[in-house]
Amino acid sequence: MVTAAELPRLDEPSAARITRLWAFLRRHRLFVAFLALAFALRLVTMLGYGPALWFNDSYEYVSGAVNPDRPSALRPNGYSFWLLLLRPLHSFALVTFLQHLMGLGIAVLVYALLRKKFGLPGWGATLAAVPVLFDAYQIQLEHLIMSDTMFMLLVVGVITLVLWHRKMSWRLGAVVGLLLALTALTRSIGLPILALVVVYMLVKRTGWKTITAMVTACALPVLGYMVWFASAHGNFAMTNSDGAILYMRTALFADCKKMGIDPRKELELALLCISDPPSERDFGQKYLWWAQNGQRFHAFGVGSTFTPEMNQAAGTFAKRAILSQPLDYLSIVAVDFFRAFHWGRPRFPDFNTYRQYEFLPENKILPVWASNRGSTDTDALKYDPGLRTTLIPGKPRSSVIGTDVHDPWAVFMQGYQRVIRLPGIVIGALLLIGLAGVAVRWRKMGGPLLLPWLASFGLILAPAATAEFDYRYLLPAVPLACMAAAIALRRGFTRSGSLAAPGALPTPGSAADTDPPADTGSHPAPSPLPEPSPLPVAGSTTAPDPLPASDPLPAPGSAADTGPLPASGSAADPGFLPSSGSMTGPGFLPVPGSVTVPGSPAPAGRPGSPALPGSSIRPSSETAFASTTASAE
Repeated sequence: MVTAAELPRLDEPSAARITRLWAFLRRHRLFVAFLALAFALRLVTMLGYGPALWFNDSYEYVSGAVNPDRPSALRPNGYSFWLLLLRPLHSFALVTFLQHLMGLGIAVLVYALLRKKFGLPGWGATLAAVPVLFDAYQIQLEHLIMSDTMFMLLVVGVITLVLWHRKMSWRLGAVVGLLLALTALTRSIGLPILALVVVYMLVKRTGWKTITAMVTACALPVLGYMVWFASAHGNFAMTNSDGAILYMRTALFADCKKMGIDPRKELELALLCISDPPSERDFGQKYLWWAQNGQRFHAFGVGSTFTPEMNQAAGTFAKRAILSQPLDYLSIVAVDFFRAFHWGRPRFPDFNTYRQYEFLPENKILPVWASNRGSTDTDALKYDPGLRTTLIPGKPRSSVIGTDVHDPWAVFMQGYQRVIRLPGIVIGALLLIGLAGVAVRWRKMGGPLLLPWLASFGLILAPAATAEFDYRYLLPAVPLACMAAAIALRRGFTRSGSLAAPGALPTPGSAADTDPPADTGSHPAPSPLPEPSPLPVAGSTTAPDPLPASDPLPAPGSAADTGPLPASGSAADPGFLPSSGSMTGPGFLPVPGSVTVPGSPAPAGRPGSPALPGSSIRPSSETAFASTTASAE
C-alpha cells in the first residue's frame, strides 16, 4: 500500500513565535532598518581597519590584561579586566566586534526607553538614537582599544534602569549599584554618577532600603579594588593620578608668584612651577607628558610620575593654584567647556592626538614603549599572536602592525567621516532643549528628564573642570542628551503622529508628569468604576430605577434633577469632558435600568468585549488603549 508523505509542518508554538517576531519587527520597522544599516557600517569599518585602532592609552589597557597581577597607577583596571576575560580567544578583532555591538546596544536602550516608557512614536525614538547609530566618530571610538564604549554602555544602562522603574525594589537597587561599581572601575568619573543617582532617588522619595542596597552593592567592589591597589602601591586609593591630572588642568594659568610659593620652604611645590609665561602655554597635556627643558611633570625620573608622593604634591599645587587664581581657573574651564559646541572640529590639543580619532589611510605600527613587564608591542603580540609583523629598515627587530588598512573599505570610511558626524553645536542645542524641559517641570524638580540631562551636562563639564578638553569625552554625553531632549519634546512628538491616545501624555510640570511606573510585563484589569447615574428625561419610554419612598422623584429638568454626586476625579465627574469611547460616552453600552435618550447614537462597544468587574459596562477598543498608554506616564 502506497501512502503519500505528509508535508512537514511547523508546530504551533514555533509558528506562533515566528508570527510574534514578525509582528514585532513590523511594529519597529524603521528602527530595525536603521539598526541594520548601522551594523553594516561597522562591518565595513572592521573590513577596512583590521583588527583594531589604537590610542596612546590603549597600550596600558593591553598591558593590564597581559600582566593582571598589579593594578595600574594611572587609571582603574576595569577595562583591562574585560580584555582579560576575552584573552583566551586571542583576538583584538573580537574585542572591537563586541564593542561595536555595545554601541548598537546603547542605541537600542535609548529607543526602548523612549518608545516603551515615554510613549514616543517610532520615528521620534529612532531619531533620538540616530547620533549613536551613525556618527562616524562614534563608530571610530568603538573600533579603538579603549574603555570609552564600555563606559558609555554602563552609564546609559544605569540611567535606563532607573527611569524604567518608578518604584525600585532593593534587589533592583543592588543591580544598579553593581553597574555603577563597574562604571567607576572602568573610568573613575563613574563615582560622581553614583552621587547623582543617589540624589535623584532621594528627590523622587525612593525608599532607604533601595538606596542602601544600591550604595552597598557599589561600595563593596570599589573598596575591594582599593584594598588590592593599596597592597601594590601602598596607599588606599583607586589611582595615583588624580592630583597629576588636576595639575595638568592648572598648568595653563598657574603662576607661582601669585600663588605665593616660597622655594626655601616649599621645595616640592616650587619644583612644579612652570617657567613658560602663561600667555605662551597652549595646552595642559604638554606639561604632563612631553614638554621639554625640564617643564615636564614627570621629568624627575622614569617610573616616578604616578607615585603617591608625586600625586600628593601635584594635587596640593593644583589646589593652591585654583584658590589663588579662581577667576583664571573659571576662565579656563569656561573656554574648554564651550569648545564642545563648535560647528566644526578645530584641531585640539595637538596634531598627533587629533589624528588618532581619524580613519587614516596608512597602517599603524605599534610603538616600542616600556610597559609593566616588557614593551607595548610585545604585550600586544602576546594578547593577539595573529598580529602581522614587518621588517622596517633601521629597526633592530620586527615591528608589529596594530592596524592593517584595506581598501576600498577604508577609503569609504574616510569619506564617510568627512561628511557624517555630529556637530558640537547640535549637542549644545540638545542640552538647551533638555534644560527647557527641566525648567518647565520645576514643580517636579525636572521630572524624569532631570537625571539624563544632569548626567549629560556633567560628563561634558567634568573633563573641562578637572583635566582638559578632549573630543572623545563628548561622546558618552550624546545619548543622554538625546534622551533628555526627546523626553522634553515628547508631547510634540505625539501630536505629530504618536500611537498614544489623546490625553495620555500629561502637561509638563503637572502632577501627572512624573517618572514612568514600573512595567511588570502584564496589565492588571481596571478597577471597578462607579456606574453613571441615570438621567431622567421627559418623554422617555424607559423608566428609571425606582427611588426610595423617602426620596420623591424630582421633576424632569428641575434643579434637583442632578443624580448622585460623583467622586471628584472619577469617570463620572462632570468636571471631566467625555470623549468618544470614554467612560461616559457612547462607546459604552448603557447600564441596565438607565434612561435611553430618544435619537441618541447607538452604542459603539465592540461585541464580545469583556465587561469591567462589578458592572455591565463594556469598554471600546479606543478607551482600553488610551488607559493602557496613560499608565506609562
